[in-house]
Amino acid sequence: MQAVARGLEAIGRAVGNVVGILYQAGRDTIDQVIRNILPFMAFISMIIGIILYTGIGNIIAHTLSPLASNIFGLLLMSVICAIPILSPLLGPGAVIAQVVGTLLGVEIGLGHIPPQYALPALFAINPQVGCDFIPVGLALGEAEPETTEIGVPAVLMSRLITGPLAVVIAYLASFGMYAGH
Repeated sequence: MQAVARGLEAIGRAVGNVVGILYQAGRDTIDQVIRNILPFMAFISMIIGIILYTGIGNIIAHTLSPLASNIFGLLLMSVICAIPILSPLLGPGAVIAQVVGTLLGVEIGLGHIPPQYALPALFAINPQVGCDFIPVGLALGEAEPETTEIGVPAVLMSRLITGPLAVVIAYLASFGMYAGH
């Protein structure tokens, strides 16, 4: 009888342990959401609202879309979209990438831009992806303030290199993709 009681006690402690761990994980999750994710979502919503309300996204998109007609224009577009001060503002909601992507799709469909520029254009309009989330990602990883101070500019500057490099790789990968069309 005592063995049964000890077995039930052990099961009770194990279940209590699991419930305690899950409860604490839930508390930690809610804490992280309140401290890091909700302020980020509010900031991004504000930026998207400003971009949409002012029409600056359409202005930038219409200004950049003519660059997509050749590889050098795509490289320039990639550099512009990856500028460290500009890229965190272009990233939220990918508003500008959506508009430029739509304009490029229409131009490719009309035959004004060769279809082999579709893949490099995709990489040219997206070097800013994730740049708006870097501070939040570091905060979620509980990075030290010094790490954030160094990490954010480092990632933003690295996008100036990796953005155009991705365009060149995509351009080389697109050779022969549309042969016969």
